[in-house]
This record gives sequence, structure tokens and C-alpha cells, in this order.
Amino acid sequence: QVQFVESGGGLAQVGGSLRLSCAVSGSTFSISGMGWYRQAPGKQRELVADISLSSSGNAYYANSVKGRFTISRDNAKNAVSLEMNSLKPEDTAVYYCKAVSNGLGYWGKGTLVTVSS
Repeated sequence: QVQFVESGGGLAQVGGSLRLSCAVSGSTFSISGMGWYRQAPGKQRELVADISLSSSGNAYYANSVKGRFTISRDNAKNAVSLEMNSLKPEDTAVYYCKAVSNGLGYWGKGTLVTVSS
């Protein structure tokens, strides 16, 4: 049984900041990577950022968020955070946490981020 605890969504002003957090738990659950995706109304879900939980800690960012968002990890807690700065209206979306284990992806329920001007 995989359980996600996502938090940190809400309303922000243009240019403001929000921090999303996601922790995953489950018995015999070995996670190799975690990330954040988002889906805006009428659009497809897209990858925002992800990070390996291996020793490399390699991270990937979508071009649209590079330099503004930072993903970080806490391996001991199977958790990731997404620090979002310089928010824009186009960042408005439901943000979903994803965890990858043994090649399979598991999704959180999502948290809404609204950026208002």
C-alpha cells in the first residue's frame, strides 16, 4: 500500500513563492526517483522537475521553470520538496507528486497552486 502526503499548495501572487512537499510511505517500497508534474486546465500533464534518489542526486527541470524552481530530496524520509520562486500566472495548475519504484510510477492526489496577478 503506497501512501502519499502532499502539502504546500495554495494561492500566491505573481512574483511570490510557494514550497511543495511530498512524502511517500509503503511497506517494502524502494524508490529510485521522485518528481513533480503539473496539469493546468485544458492541458496535458507535464513534468516540472524530478530527482534521482541514488547517490548521483541528478535533477531535471523543465525549461519553463529553470532558474525559478528547485527540487530537493530527503532520502531517509522518501520525500521531495519543490521550492517555487518568481511565480507566474502560467504556473497555475494542479501539482502531482510521482514516485518511481522498480520501474513503476505511483501518483499522489495532487495539490492546487494558483498564481494570481
